[in-house]
This record gives sequence, C-alpha cells and structure tokens, in this order.
Amino acid sequence: MQNFEETKPEENTPAHQEPEMEPLVITEDIRSYIYESAKWSKFLSIVGFVFTGFMVLVAFSAGGIISTMNSIVGEANNPYAKLGGGALTVIMLLFALLYFYPSLLLFNYSSAAKKAVLFGDQPNLAVAMSKMKSFFKFWGILTIVGLGFYLLIILFAVIVNISASVAA
Repeated sequence: MQNFEETKPEENTPAHQEPEMEPLVITEDIRSYIYESAKWSKFLSIVGFVFTGFMVLVAFSAGGIISTMNSIVGEANNPYAKLGGGALTVIMLLFALLYFYPSLLLFNYSSAAKKAVLFGDQPNLAVAMSKMKSFFKFWGILTIVGLGFYLLIILFAVIVNISASVAA
C-alpha cells in the first residue's frame, strides 16, 4: 500500500485562495524602454494628427477638386464625377476619423507612460497599458476586417471566373 500525505493549507489563507504572486518589478531598463516608446508614440501620434488634418482639408475640398477635374478632362472621363463631391467628402471624413482614433490612443499612451516613468505613478502606467491595449485591439480588428474584405473579393473573382468559363 502506498502512503499518501495530506497537504494542509496555511492557517491564514482560505483553502480556495491561490497563493499570491510576486509583484511585478519594473527595472531601470524597462523604465527606459517605456520612456523611449512613449517618445516614439508621441511622434507617430503627432504625425497622425497632421495627416488627419490634411485628410479633412482635402475632404472639404472634394467638391472643388471634382469640378476642376471635370473642366480639365470632362465629366465623362472623370470617374469621381458620378460619386459627387458630398459623397466623396463623407467618405474621406470617415477615413480621417479612422486615422484619427489610433493617433489619439497613441498620444494618450505616450502622455500616461511618460508620467508613469517620470513620477513612478502606478495608475498612469495602468492607463498607458490600457491605451496601448486599445490601440492594438483596434488595429487587430481593422486587420481582420481587411482580411475578410480581401477574402470576399477573391471569392467574388473566383465565382465570376467560374461563371464566365461555364457560360463560354
């Protein structure tokens, strides 16, 4: 017969509670990495804001651009003439918003990460990591949507190709 020894939980902890993990230690190397990533993310966010501004300016100029193109190449040769300036403005504003949101997340990450590193502020580090998580989640979802769109285009092309070969 085997002898099994019973392990008893510690007296001060309930039986269902897991043992505590060691606290996360942020070394000087990690602090410098966070600080440097905060600097780069601030740069990228500012560039994103500038490009968003350009996109908004072009969006509100869409009507004028379309009418100028119509006068140069003729309305029949302008592929955007049928779409119209208002629709093109709305589409470009949606793309500007799509570009603005991740830039804002990066800017918020940068600000919170710098405060966390400079002042040893744990709540700001939590905010920074939350913003970085949201940034990657946004781009991940956008990538999934883009891949799904590409898959639909490929499937549509295959179906059109098959139906064209059957009809011929």
